[in-house]
Amino acid sequence: MGSRSRGNGNYTNPCLTMHQPWASLLVHGIKRIEGRSWHSPIRGRLWIHAAGKVPDPATIKAMEDFYREIYAVNGITDLKFPEHYPISRLLGCVEVVGCVTREELVCWEELPEGVRLEGQTDYCWLCEQPQKLIVPFEMRGFQGVYNLEKKIYEAAARGLCPVKAPLPVKFPLPNPRDPFSLKPGSLASNSNGSKASETEKRPSLSAAIAGAQAAATQFSKKNSDRPMIQDRDMPVSTRTRNKWKEEIETSIEAPNV
Repeated sequence: MGSRSRGNGNYTNPCLTMHQPWASLLVHGIKRIEGRSWHSPIRGRLWIHAAGKVPDPATIKAMEDFYREIYAVNGITDLKFPEHYPISRLLGCVEVVGCVTREELVCWEELPEGVRLEGQTDYCWLCEQPQKLIVPFEMRGFQGVYNLEKKIYEAAARGLCPVKAPLPVKFPLPNPRDPFSLKPGSLASNSNGSKASETEKRPSLSAAIAGAQAAATQFSKKNSDRPMIQDRDMPVSTRTRNKWKEEIETSIEAPNV
């Protein structure tokens, strides 16, 4: 696999490792915004891999409560959540159609209010067309966006099935001919107010947002500078590799609501 990159977007079968329950919520079409502290370097299909940390029940409850509340804003009250949140597995993929800032997202009145409420971070990756693997593949993860091994990709591409999202969203491109036109700054001229910010003042929704934010802060970034595990050019022992792998699995960039 390739190493971490946030650069020019030259990827082949890009993949992102995420903690649970965020990973499954994205692949199941419940989560539509992937929040990051850095803008998305890709457009198109992004494979989603679940990190090795087992999610605790309180974290799962906090995130499910968060999505119940923001979907209720749009009248959807019968959300069906994943039955399981597997770890160390390739789960499926989504289509990344753009990336905007939080300020742009919360003011984007063409979108459902619940989608705008998902914007809680500096950069918001806009995700559509979720697909899940019928049988999730066991594999190890890396930090940042990296490329799937060819054999894994070929097997995974044959095992995808579409997901019926509870509220599918279509993010319109400013320039339909340019897949990278929906980028930070492209919606700035429309940022003249936010209905979403008014909705957040409702007690039950505010509590759910606070709970989701608290759940996301449990992950430490202290090992974020640890060298990445790679299959080549790394003369280290198996013990060292395993130690680094464990640290990476627990120090993937903190998940965002």
